[in-house]
Amino acid sequence: MSPGDENDYERDAGRSDGMGGSGQTRTRLPEGEGDPYGGARRPLRASRSLVTVVGVVVLLIAAIAFANRGNGSGTGDGSSGDSTTSSNSATKPGSNATAPSGVKPVTGGTNGIASGFAHTGQGAESAGANYAVALVSADILKPARRGDIVNRVFVPDQVDAFNSKLDKAYDKQFLGKIGLDANGNAGKGLTYVSRTAPVGTKVTQQSGDTATVEVWCTGVFGTAGVGSTSPVTNDWFTMTLKLQWVNDDWKVQSFSQKDGPAPVNTDSKASTADEIAKAVEQYGGFTYAR
Repeated sequence: MSPGDENDYERDAGRSDGMGGSGQTRTRLPEGEGDPYGGARRPLRASRSLVTVVGVVVLLIAAIAFANRGNGSGTGDGSSGDSTTSSNSATKPGSNATAPSGVKPVTGGTNGIASGFAHTGQGAESAGANYAVALVSADILKPARRGDIVNRVFVPDQVDAFNSKLDKAYDKQFLGKIGLDANGNAGKGLTYVSRTAPVGTKVTQQSGDTATVEVWCTGVFGTAGVGSTSPVTNDWFTMTLKLQWVNDDWKVQSFSQKDGPAPVNTDSKASTADEIAKAVEQYGGFTYAR
């Protein structure tokens, strides 16, 4: 039962009690009904008391029914809830798609990268969301931080390969095009922005110690500041991560990225470069969990 439902019951119960309570001294009748003489008041009071009792009983029955329905939608033995979820999953998300599971999403983390995910599909989704944020962050462009991110995100036998790939992808020439120096830092008075926010996740494949997770993301990217040749813009993309269960945690085996799905752009007024830079500094990121 939602808080709103509970308030409705309390208001209804209050009206029922007021109709037949001992403190009620005036009986109000519809216009044109009732006897103008006092002898008719005694049976009317009895009738209203009966209506009050019936109303209270109906409310109690309704409250019990709602409570039982709430209990039935929980985990329980899973027999009825699971069949309903599986039958609806092909057409639309279940009503509990984003409901809290009671399972702690992670057990730890270092330097903003979560770790210790559950060995479940839900844990794989949480890992995928957090790793997507790390792999498209501003820190991945900094050689001094890149190695640590790769070590924490990828499976051990892929660490060296991805360190080499990312070093080549984010070389001095690439960094220069987006206004960064060889260390991945913006020029004086400028702030490089690369902030990603997962919008949704789904497991497309899971078998034992492997899982494939798609993470639908939006984000802001570019360099904020006066004279920037790469202003901050927004983007929508989907990242696909193939995960493997290694050393009691999900790690990335490989990943790919494609554009969209992207909504229609609004006509919101763009903020100034200074406002964007301050927002990045003042608003911290999140640890994402399914």
